[in-house]
Amino acid sequence: MAWTAISTRNETPPIARGGWLDALRFIVAFAIILHHFQAAGPIPLAEALHPVFERGGFLLTNFFLIDSGYVLMRVYGGAVGRGAMSPGDFFIKRFLRVYPAHLIMGLGLVALVLISAVAGVAPRNPEWFRWDQLAAQLTLTQAFGIPGGLGWNAPTWSISALVGCYVLFPYILRALARLGPWTALAAVVGLYLLGNAATHAFLGYPVYQMPMGFGFFRALPLFVLGMGLAVVSERVFVTPRLARIVGVSAAVGLAVVQFYGKNALISLTFISLIILAAGALPVVRPSKLIERASVVSFSMFITNEVVRIAWFGVANVLIARYALPTSVQWGVWGAGVVAAVIFAFAFHAAIDAPMQNRIKAWLAQGRKGRAPVEKGAVVSLEG
Repeated sequence: MAWTAISTRNETPPIARGGWLDALRFIVAFAIILHHFQAAGPIPLAEALHPVFERGGFLLTNFFLIDSGYVLMRVYGGAVGRGAMSPGDFFIKRFLRVYPAHLIMGLGLVALVLISAVAGVAPRNPEWFRWDQLAAQLTLTQAFGIPGGLGWNAPTWSISALVGCYVLFPYILRALARLGPWTALAAVVGLYLLGNAATHAFLGYPVYQMPMGFGFFRALPLFVLGMGLAVVSERVFVTPRLARIVGVSAAVGLAVVQFYGKNALISLTFISLIILAAGALPVVRPSKLIERASVVSFSMFITNEVVRIAWFGVANVLIARYALPTSVQWGVWGAGVVAAVIFAFAFHAAIDAPMQNRIKAWLAQGRKGRAPVEKGAVVSLEG
């Protein structure tokens, strides 16, 4: 393949809806559901099929955090960088994108636990619903060393960590804007390796094993890595043919190394290559189905743990009472996974999307007189 397959002179494709980046977001969101549900079957999937179903959580979280930095950099980098959107406006917009849905699901879970208690149904694992853990989680402060946040809708620690990343985004952007694409890539990779070495030296474990209570320090290097990958995507042209080869090879490589163990740094490299490859592919024929699925991915993430708790709270009682055979239990488990996806689509259509439309209209009123920062379908890619 000619050296011109990679060039800093050709124009790179813009980020757009309905392509591989959208598809990846939905795939990862669905895989997160499988990961959270895997232990609720008659036999945990990690035992029945492969340990990757258990340890895959760190992979999926890594992808989620890297992709967040990547997409936000490509969608908002220009506006924030040239001053069309202030750091404060950026933070408010991002915070209001994630917090209302988080609060609704958190309070919904509280209501579920209280109603169950009134009905005389105690949770099987009451330690997951300690009241002293709730405040930090509902306020999304659990990833900053503030006590609390364990149990309940526990996966939201990563949303908490991203809130801190939103604060720092404009300032990291300014630092990366001064660098060339390859220098920026080297800098963000070096930052991650430095953070990994520091946690190994001072804490005795890698950065991806940072406890949820300090999740911000786990998330930030990955978020910045995604921002650096976005700099490369915006300034380095890669031919679609090479992007496909790299993307497929990286996906196969990721599957192979996971078959043999966690292989964290190698897996992280493959995840980065997959995102770079997806971003290099122009969206020639955008798919409305893929776009729709991607838009719902946030709702899938924020709701699936609550659905799992509610579904198996009922299912486990029925299984015990009627001694349901294993085959039926697997059917109940599969129906739970389907219910999580259906609930996410319904939550998005009935609650999240209308609520976000009102928030966007309110924010637009507050920005009257300014040049519009975002228009069209592309900007909502991060949501």
